[in-house]
Amino acid sequence: MKKTLVIVPTYNERDNLPLLAKRLLALPVSIELLVVDDNSPDGTGQLADELAAREPRIHVLHRTKKQGLGRAYCAGFGWALERDYEFVVQMDGDFSHNPDDVPRLVEAAAGADLALGSRYCNGIRVINWPLSRLMLSKSAAEYVRIILGMPFTDPTGGFKCFRRSALLSIHLDDVQSNGYCFQIETTHRVWRDGMRVVEVPIIFTDRFQGNSKMSGGIVSEALWRVWRLLMQNGFRRSPRKPARG
Repeated sequence: MKKTLVIVPTYNERDNLPLLAKRLLALPVSIELLVVDDNSPDGTGQLADELAAREPRIHVLHRTKKQGLGRAYCAGFGWALERDYEFVVQMDGDFSHNPDDVPRLVEAAAGADLALGSRYCNGIRVINWPLSRLMLSKSAAEYVRIILGMPFTDPTGGFKCFRRSALLSIHLDDVQSNGYCFQIETTHRVWRDGMRVVEVPIIFTDRFQGNSKMSGGIVSEALWRVWRLLMQNGFRRSPRKPARG
């Protein structure tokens, strides 16, 4: 059986983690969970250890300090590649991504190399966002499409399922982005290598507990790093290799 790992980076998600783990492990598909904790001051890492001690399908990766979402995911991806996981799902730990959508992403990735959970495929599916945040997200998607040529409706989304081969193509040591642009960069590296990327419609619900990790620095990083990605692709707005069927 091809193994599936769900990676959830955490920083002060103590209130959400137990229920999230319960929901994930109750899914009709067999998955394992990796919690990547950035030394959360609220004790999320310790709680994750307690959950893992009771459930062998839960694993915990501790990092000494908060270094950003991109670094947390790269650490988790590296952990997954050292083991025999075929499908690797990334998702937020605050229930903005619905655990029930994980099987749909895995199923889509089985016929592709990367499945993107899209908030904007076939309409807008966002709950609890102010109009200003929605417009920022939609504008970012259009900005990415114009500059990089990627034909995806939601390139900044953080709910994805990678096949092992797609993760290997990214070359994690070379990834420099950390915030919104981390999502753009990882998708761009897979897409520009001619791999098949598909979108799966999801409903995104903004967090009801805790605080958003959004900041001005995250937005500004995304604005200028996409130009570096364009340069890396030889100023092409298409894959370097023919897209695979």
